Amino acid sequence: MGCGRRAPKQELVRFTEVEGVLSEGRAAAGRGAYTCPDGACFEQALHRGAFPRALGSPLRVEPDLARLYTEGSHG
Repeated sequence: MGCGRRAPKQELVRFTEVEGVLSEGRAAAGRGAYTCPDGACFEQALHRGAFPRALGSPLRVEPDLARLYTEGSHG
């Protein structure tokens, strides 16, 4: 969504909408949006407004969500 890189889903980070908040997680039900595991890709998707478009609803993005990329806790 950010950089446009194509990769198998298991190599990407999945995001969903949970009660109006952008959330990371593979197990969440519903429509998902994917970025590569590079923080710059996530930031680019945020800047372009790609998450609300892909998930079909307005979203709040919590400031600590980018921490996924600095702590390596995704996947």
